[in-house]
Amino acid sequence: MKLGVNLAALGDRSLARALDFVGALGVDTVELNAEGTDPLTPLASLTARGGEVRQAVRDRGLTISALGNHGESQLIGGPWHADTDGVHRGDATEKRRWGTERLLATARAASELEVDTVIGFVGCEDWSRYFPWPAADGWEQMIEPFVETWSPILDEFGRLGVRFAHEPHPKQLVFNLETAVAVTRALGERAEWGFNLDTGNLLLAGVDPAAFVQELGPHIFHVHAKDLEFVQHNLARSGWQSHGPWNRPDRGVRFRVPGWGDVPWKRVISELQLCGYRGSLSVEHEDPTMGREEGLTQGIRHLERVVLRDPPEEQWW
Repeated sequence: MKLGVNLAALGDRSLARALDFVGALGVDTVELNAEGTDPLTPLASLTARGGEVRQAVRDRGLTISALGNHGESQLIGGPWHADTDGVHRGDATEKRRWGTERLLATARAASELEVDTVIGFVGCEDWSRYFPWPAADGWEQMIEPFVETWSPILDEFGRLGVRFAHEPHPKQLVFNLETAVAVTRALGERAEWGFNLDTGNLLLAGVDPAAFVQELGPHIFHVHAKDLEFVQHNLARSGWQSHGPWNRPDRGVRFRVPGWGDVPWKRVISELQLCGYRGSLSVEHEDPTMGREEGLTQGIRHLERVVLRDPPEEQWW
């Protein structure tokens, strides 16, 4: 396995300064965010100057683990109301068209950069269907339209030699282990479809990320190394699915950098090792208690103590 950093936390500086900092951490990879509004590597920049970006990464002894485009890909599945107007304005048809075009453009940029994985969201038209009332099969009704929409998208990914890694999240059609298995089977377990294992998101959904790896290991294309803390003194009033900003101090849960929350890192990394994962553990820093540089440094230093670099050997005992 490799260690890496998601550059989103370093959007307060130039790309060169961000890469200098990451290179000094002694990691192997960087994850670039290709949304149109990203301050470091927006899609337009990757399309026009991808060679320069790739060379800048290589000059620091790094490789690109994946391109991410979450906000724009969200529009493919919805919602299409005012909550997503900040990504792109329009009706459902226009938003879906925009999201599809932008995700495919991201896949083309990845292909040009010789990056084999694009991370994103699939969206969800109606989140209320998770609850079995008034339609007990409400969630299941969304699978067939999902397959119809995503099959041609994944066909194009396949032609480009790129894989799509959906990031399970509480506001996506695929948000836990059960829904991940169901949708993977509905798609025929095709090679272009898999997952970005975001350990913090899964814990937020009540899923043990080690169990997710054990069942869906061959479909895990990338890993967001992100922790989640259950804030015991806030849970009684806030619960897991707290509303409001992620950084409000009285939330029942907080995203943390690795080592500062409740993700069982040794179990997760052991299962990744056993399933043959050789990709990157990319630290995603969304921890409200730490600054940008200190948080990334803390997360990397924790993972350095537990990451398994070499594949397991045959039994010798």
